[in-house]
Amino acid sequence: MSLHVFKVGGCVRDRLLREQGLDAPTGDIDWVVTGATPEAMLARGFIPVGADFPVFLHPSTHEEYALARTERKTAKGYHGFTFYTAPDVTLEEDLRRRDLTINAMAEDNKGNIIDPWGGQADIKSRVLRHVSEAFCEDPVRILRLARFAARFPDFAVAPETLALCRQMVDCGEVDALVPERTWQELRRGLAEVNPVRMIEVLEECGVWNRIFADISVTGRVREALLRAAQRKLDTAQRTALLFAEFDDPVKLRQRLQALRVDADTISLCEIFCRLHHTLFTLHEAGDYVTFLEAADVLRRPSRFESFLATCAAFDPQIDFADLRLAARAFIETDAGAAARQAQGKNVAQAVRQARLAAVKSALCHSL
Repeated sequence: MSLHVFKVGGCVRDRLLREQGLDAPTGDIDWVVTGATPEAMLARGFIPVGADFPVFLHPSTHEEYALARTERKTAKGYHGFTFYTAPDVTLEEDLRRRDLTINAMAEDNKGNIIDPWGGQADIKSRVLRHVSEAFCEDPVRILRLARFAARFPDFAVAPETLALCRQMVDCGEVDALVPERTWQELRRGLAEVNPVRMIEVLEECGVWNRIFADISVTGRVREALLRAAQRKLDTAQRTALLFAEFDDPVKLRQRLQALRVDADTISLCEIFCRLHHTLFTLHEAGDYVTFLEAADVLRRPSRFESFLATCAAFDPQIDFADLRLAARAFIETDAGAAARQAQGKNVAQAVRQARLAAVKSALCHSL
């Protein structure tokens, strides 16, 4: 049996989308090899890197090449599989195990598309459809479906695919999702062109109420997420907006830590939770100073700017002109001079008074 190499998955999908005039990135290429053994790959200089199944790095390009494989469900969750790789595994069998038809196409070395599961037709019809009943064996695929709905908001989810997702929820398959993988897919979905679509699909499937029931996605939150996408805010800012209805910073931190969210994102979410609702209470210079101290603007100026952009997406009516003036005056206050004038007594109070005076002056001049 001879060895054959194919491009597969997203790179093939995105080529077809570009040919139809849609915006699709030119990203990494995924390769599948049929008719090969690990020994044959090693003999050609490929470097083994796969832990669960044979994946190799090309000796020159360092791109990943995976041997064609099939899989069998052995337990709940996305880890509950055994994989079979052998020279007799066909390309069609390998593609059948993939999640959506638009991701289950291949391209040979002459540019010909191999499409045994109808991916091209679904691209033309703008449909997200599962390839086979194997979809229901991996709950992560529901999250991926929702993520692709956020990436391609003009694609509809096939009714039979939604029904299969609901079946997976009803039988408890999604309860096996682990926090790290859940957050990985949720984070990527938030970064897409229409993150609200991801939430809508998860709601339609019943997944949102099953594993995210404590996250209240109000109409205001949805509108804010759409504005964040339009303004190209980063994932941390979009996460803060997703959790905007949390009013307890302690519970918020616990929830984010349970999802294994990174520390910088948690930090922004916390400050947004604590401070965004107080923006309308800033009237006197003392209010601004207290606010800027709580925002830790001196040590975390970039986080402060990120916070303001997040607040602007949540409430576009907010005018930050006075707050920015106050922040500049606060930061530019000569704390050293104020400390020297205090002569060692009540230094912290003296510095604060100097900042208060600077902020008061800045606000007066803005009138």
